[in-house]
Amino acid sequence: MRRADRLFQLVQLVRGRRLATGEWLAERLEVSLRTVYRDIADLQVQGVPIEGEAGVGYRMRAGFDLPPLMFTTDEAKALVACVRLAQPRLDAALAEAAEGALSKVLAVLPTGARAAAESLAVYAPYYEVDPRLRQHLEALRVATESRRKVRLHYLDLKEAQSERTVRPLGSFYWGAVWTLAAWCEVREDFRSFRVDRIERLEPLDERFRDEAGKTLADLLRREDARTW
Repeated sequence: MRRADRLFQLVQLVRGRRLATGEWLAERLEVSLRTVYRDIADLQVQGVPIEGEAGVGYRMRAGFDLPPLMFTTDEAKALVACVRLAQPRLDAALAEAAEGALSKVLAVLPTGARAAAESLAVYAPYYEVDPRLRQHLEALRVATESRRKVRLHYLDLKEAQSERTVRPLGSFYWGAVWTLAAWCEVREDFRSFRVDRIERLEPLDERFRDEAGKTLADLLRREDARTW
């Protein structure tokens, strides 16, 4: 990789994360940690507002931006594939937004790149999805983004009914079903709920904040620990 290309990619990596460690950058760029430190120092001298320090991490100062980028043909193909695979599985609003975003990207591509992307032979045939499932996915996504608690009326696989107030943390697609990862205030612990088993949900006015031990990051760390 040319140094100019590496510096450009380094800027993209830093601006895409809240905090990027030198070790993570070195791994992604496939260079030594010393090279990362030297490249960041050179970018800072050139006026790129990268903040941070070695051993802690780096971030881009708010407000920094680059001119619009042109996608390569392979990148455009990847976007087409992602949208095709995701659309049948997303809630209606997000699926429509994905289609609109892809149309904007394709519209500015050179003719050859656009034709190659649109003719990509990767498809995800549409299948019938329960309208209630799509509605629940959208409601859970909005509640997660707005940090609002949700009351669930749930029917588990043993046909036992329960009512839970949860903090929605994230929705996960497993190839066959969607699940909601949440902090359950009844059990005082993390719980996973199959979205297709939710009979009714009510977004509440009550908001929640991140609390140590109750966040998605905490859940993922715990699950990672269990795999060892």
